[in-house]
Amino acid sequence: MADADPLLDLPPAMPEAWWRARDAALGVWPAEDLERLRGRAEAAYLGLALGDALGATLEFMTPREVAAFHGVHREIVGGGWLHLKPGRVTDDTEMSLALGRAIRERGGVVSARAAAEAFSAWMSRKPVDIGHTVRRGISAFRRTGVPWVPDNPQNAGNGAVMRCLPVVLATFGAPWPQVVRALRLQGHITHTCALADAGMEAVAALVQVALAAPRGDTAALDDVIALAASVTPELSPEGKPEAGPSGFIVETLRAVFQALQTTTGFEAAMVDVVNRGGDADTTGAILGMIAGALHGPESLPKRWLKKLDPETRAACTEQAAALIGFSPAVSGAKRAVATD
Repeated sequence: MADADPLLDLPPAMPEAWWRARDAALGVWPAEDLERLRGRAEAAYLGLALGDALGATLEFMTPREVAAFHGVHREIVGGGWLHLKPGRVTDDTEMSLALGRAIRERGGVVSARAAAEAFSAWMSRKPVDIGHTVRRGISAFRRTGVPWVPDNPQNAGNGAVMRCLPVVLATFGAPWPQVVRALRLQGHITHTCALADAGMEAVAALVQVALAAPRGDTAALDDVIALAASVTPELSPEGKPEAGPSGFIVETLRAVFQALQTTTGFEAAMVDVVNRGGDADTTGAILGMIAGALHGPESLPKRWLKKLDPETRAACTEQAAALIGFSPAVSGAKRAVATD
């Protein structure tokens, strides 16, 4: 393994003109808008968990199997290949919460080593689900003490993206190159790969734009998706609908982007994406964080929230408030947001 992570300090994938305009627009958040921002952050975190719990029922099923067994899947009922209780979440939410705790313990600073230690502790608790690439990366950290894996195209899975929300919230309002560096520090523990980085950056841009946009302004998301696709064409949602998306970041994000662009509202987008089957807990989680940030807490179906595991719901709510509170846009802090 090399002495330094070769991808860590490469320039952002998003166009410089975009992120410079974004940096100029996102100063310290106006006091009168803080409550709205906190609500959006909470909706993003709860949206992640709701998508995870809703989609887990359908994970690894084809769209045809989904239709045959469930018709249109609209309720949090548990089951699936993991035989979950209704409202139970999987690694998507659990790893996010582990990362969020690590960031909180360091006062809002993203640390690769702290994140790796948090992931290792999570794996020690024998989680209900863990992906191969994630397990391999955590195991490598345990052996070597190095909190990143070598660059490898086989790392182009969705595991770094599914858990990135705590970083996205804690870095809201920081200069974009700092946001991207913080994302890579946590992502490269398991998924060092330029394509995975581009996907993680696109999702972070979507969530942060959604947090700041007028409620339900899907045009803001369309612009970010178009820009992300212009620099990473594999992520373009154009073409045939993505059915049965795998854990490959391209298939995952194509399904998410298509669902966002062809539906109206939080619930409709969520139902669309999970009923595509495949890695449905992760497509649901990623879409949930974006759509929750855009549509706000009012959009989250109350019947879904009632089904969500109470401890998970409380942890998501608490972390959302703490992490957005650490963000430069809220705190006004001019410190670095990440450390090796």
